[in-house]
Amino acid sequence: MHLLDPSPEPLTAWLKEHGYPAFRAGQIRKWLFENRAGGFADMTDLPKKLREELAADWMLWTSKVVRHQTAPDGTEKLLLQLADGGRIECVLLRDGDRRSICISTQVGCAMGCVFCASGLDGVDRNLTSGEIIEQMLLLQRLLPSEERLSHIVVMGMGEPLANLDHLLPALDVACSDTGLGISHRRITISTVGLPVPLDRLTALGTAYQLAVSLHAPSDELRTQIVPTNKSTGLADILSAADRYFAASGRRLTFEYVLLAEINDRPEHAHQLAELLQGRTMLLNVIPYNPVAGLPYKTPSGNAINRFRDILIAGGINVKFRQRKGSEIEAACGQLRRSTPVASPEVAKSPA
Repeated sequence: MHLLDPSPEPLTAWLKEHGYPAFRAGQIRKWLFENRAGGFADMTDLPKKLREELAADWMLWTSKVVRHQTAPDGTEKLLLQLADGGRIECVLLRDGDRRSICISTQVGCAMGCVFCASGLDGVDRNLTSGEIIEQMLLLQRLLPSEERLSHIVVMGMGEPLANLDHLLPALDVACSDTGLGISHRRITISTVGLPVPLDRLTALGTAYQLAVSLHAPSDELRTQIVPTNKSTGLADILSAADRYFAASGRRLTFEYVLLAEINDRPEHAHQLAELLQGRTMLLNVIPYNPVAGLPYKTPSGNAINRFRDILIAGGINVKFRQRKGSEIEAACGQLRRSTPVASPEVAKSPA
């Protein structure tokens, strides 16, 4: 059994069956989320017999750190091999006092965005809630004891709205006072835009920040970049996002990866400004981060500045994302489900 499964019932029942008081569950949880235990042996205020029995019946870490890389800007990336052999990546980002993590929800991705490394081999499966929580704790253990995680972005591998059944219980743990204690407003769910599960998120009354990846101002161009747009369309996606904003009150963020000579022209900027006019939102523009084997290029500085100027003149609240972790392929769109052969091995592990 995975100890990081967010449901408390199995552990509570196990403790009762083995003759231990219920308060031991709280002690174990504190060791996991507050004291950052690396194993059952670290839980020193538990009886030795209990620690041995826990180790016999429960798994704490179900994944293995295959690679741990650190970029010059302090960004750290973990390549994890799961129990069934699948691989995912997750990232710790440092920015001033912020300590953010970028976590994955699937092994691979089925959305097929043409510029993104995560979907190159399609999708294998959804991650379990425990596997999602495990990423949070492994990344947290990279921090010194005096630092804590401040933000979570669900922007790693996979489409989060395609795995809500496992993602939402994991995020409940992240928000809990007995979990990581991270406020809902500091957790962002990023989606390519799936109206039906987005409406489900709205109906559930969640208050997470929402980031919707647009990447194009028209359906014709967007379908070329994001193939799933053929069955959704910008109008339905924007309407679903508007409903989420109306219900949650959380300002919307729209993501736009800027691809040279594809979606970075002045006419695209004008169309985008018109599309988003009047919404309470932030447009987050991301100059393309190159992926080995793909033909796309980062726009020139002139093209980026021209795009920015048109958006600002159109009254759009826009921010151009600072590139972090690109030296270790940890930037937006660079996470993958397997290790490129040419990448160097780095023998570091947090677990």
